[in-house]
Amino acid sequence: MSQPTIRTVGELRASGHQQESLREEIQRNLLAALAEGRDPWPGIHGFDRTVIPQLERALIAGHDVVLLGERGQGKTRLLRTLSGLLDEWSPVIAGSELGEHPYDPITAESRRRAIELGDSLPVAWRHRSERYAEKLATPDTSVADLIGDVDPMRVAEGRRLGDPETIHFGLIPRSHRGIVAINELPDLAERIQVSMLNVMEERDIQIRGYVLRLPLDVLVVASANPEDYTNRGRIITPLKDRFGAEIRTHYPLELTDEVAVILQEAKLVADLPEPLVEILARFTRQLRSSPAVNQRSGVSARFAIAGAETIAAAARHRATLRGEDEAVARVVDLESAVDVLGGKIEFESGEEGRERDILDHLLRMATAETVRELYRGIDLGPLVDALDGSITVTTGEQVTAQEFVDTLPRLNGTYDAVADRFGATSEGERASAIELALEGLYLARRISKDSADGETLYG
Repeated sequence: MSQPTIRTVGELRASGHQQESLREEIQRNLLAALAEGRDPWPGIHGFDRTVIPQLERALIAGHDVVLLGERGQGKTRLLRTLSGLLDEWSPVIAGSELGEHPYDPITAESRRRAIELGDSLPVAWRHRSERYAEKLATPDTSVADLIGDVDPMRVAEGRRLGDPETIHFGLIPRSHRGIVAINELPDLAERIQVSMLNVMEERDIQIRGYVLRLPLDVLVVASANPEDYTNRGRIITPLKDRFGAEIRTHYPLELTDEVAVILQEAKLVADLPEPLVEILARFTRQLRSSPAVNQRSGVSARFAIAGAETIAAAARHRATLRGEDEAVARVVDLESAVDVLGGKIEFESGEEGRERDILDHLLRMATAETVRELYRGIDLGPLVDALDGSITVTTGEQVTAQEFVDTLPRLNGTYDAVADRFGATSEGERASAIELALEGLYLARRISKDSADGETLYG
């Protein structure tokens, strides 16, 4: 929808526009989406039956919300989708520092302008994207950043120190009639957390001893790690008490959701067939359940996303060096992800020196599970029989798909069945499908595998 053309408060009244609070606006838009069957949470996977219903109930109730969860569970992405529940365009007093509604000026300057100009008070329009503000809580965040402070330049201009117009407002007042999100809330120093108490309950602000009764209309949402969000952690109890809803997030519960997140978020530079993405998703889930991995730090969704991007990059690297027409990832490229992603995992202290072995073992388990599910019912016996000791199949990081196919024994019927189940639509994907079948046979101990000098021999 294009920006409305109304430019004065008189025109706005004549149009029949009605003012409503931020929470009423969010509630109206959310209920309308639910009634129409529209998804208010685009791009969010795996929360349909758990987190989303809780969040919707909290918003309908008008509560401030904190999302509790380990890293990489999609907390920030979920918070950012909240702006989609705002009206696309909303009227503000043109030039006002806090974006006040034309019917309800709250600062001294805006009230004075409203009295002087009457129906000629200029109106501007703010897009919903401008009504969402986000702040990453860091130890150096100050009260001035969030709430505000006296502006020495305005005092130097001749204003009295007690004049409200000497104040430079912080992020939360500037988010009036909008949403302010604070990521990693417990990382705020305690004195900064104290400064938020009045904003969240009394909806006013205090700056250097001055109390400004500004009826702020803001929705405060935050994210936090569950370990920090306790009385023993780094968040003060009164602030914890002011959030109306505390919602626990989680990693995707279903494999399909894990795959969907990877495919949605990864920026791939080559063709990455979905069965390989499934292996990566299973690998990530194996890490999340492994006793060798520190589960308090979690295994972020970003791990799998970065892994997918690395695997695709390995395929693009090979295609460029060897002059392949199409860059398609194969099983051999999975190793490249293990090589560079190990540092993103925190292992238990007793596992020092075994990190690579653990990663390799879990990757093999993920690959074997995927092969069993994907190729269930396909008779791979002819392929096993063909590798009778006199024939070997060569692959490797710099072995092209055509070179790999050229070393295969002639078994078109078996390869066709494998490629069809894999969903191969090109020669590169066909090669990837067959290589995955060979890896599955090796993991099932039906054929052997020897790797050296960047090449792998199946036989």
